[in-house]
Amino acid sequence: MDDQNGTTYTSEGGETNIIEVRTNQEPYEGMLFESEDAARVFYDDYASRVGFLTRVLSSRKSERDGSIISRGLGCRGVSDNGRKVMQKEYGQREFCTAMVLLRQEKPGSWVVKKFLKDHNHPLVVQSQKSRRTLDEKDKKIQELTAQLRVKKRLSAAYREQLLAFMKDVEDHNNHLSIKVQSVFDNLKVLEAKTVGFT
Repeated sequence: MDDQNGTTYTSEGGETNIIEVRTNQEPYEGMLFESEDAARVFYDDYASRVGFLTRVLSSRKSERDGSIISRGLGCRGVSDNGRKVMQKEYGQREFCTAMVLLRQEKPGSWVVKKFLKDHNHPLVVQSQKSRRTLDEKDKKIQELTAQLRVKKRLSAAYREQLLAFMKDVEDHNNHLSIKVQSVFDNLKVLEAKTVGFT
C-alpha cells in the first residue's frame, strides 16, 4: 500500500498497475483494472480484509490465441475455525456463493461484470503471518503459471514450425517422385528406341 488513500498493484512482466482505491473499498460491477493480475490482487486483498480465502471458479480462453478472457474468482468457504466444512446433509459439499466475474474488454482493460458479496458462512480475518504465507504461495503459483504459459506458447510455435517443415518435406518428396517417374519414363522410351534400332 503506497498511502492511506491508494494501493499499488504490480502484474507479471514488471508492469505496474495503479488503482486508486480506498483502503476499505469493495469490488463493484463496472470496476476497471489494467490487467487480470491487478484485478486478482485487488480481490485477494479485499478477501483478506473481509476474512475469507479465494479460489478460481472458472476461466474462459480465447479461441483465437488461447489467452484468458474471463475469470471467475470466489470464496473457498471456510468456517470460523478455518476448516473447510461447508457440508450439506448427506455429505454433499456446499459452495459459498460470494464471487467476482472478471472479463477482458480489450487488451489492457479488465472489468468486473458480476459481484456477489454475501457469504453463506462466518468470515474469519486472518493474521498477518498467514496472509504473508498465502501471498508467497500465490506469487510462486503465479510465477510457475507464467512459466507454463511461456512453455505452452513455445510448444505451440515449435509444433507449427514442425508441421510446416513436414509439409515442405512431403511437397519435396512429391516433387522428387514426379521427377524420378519422368526420368524412368524417359529411360523406357529411350530403351525402346535403342531396341528398335538394333
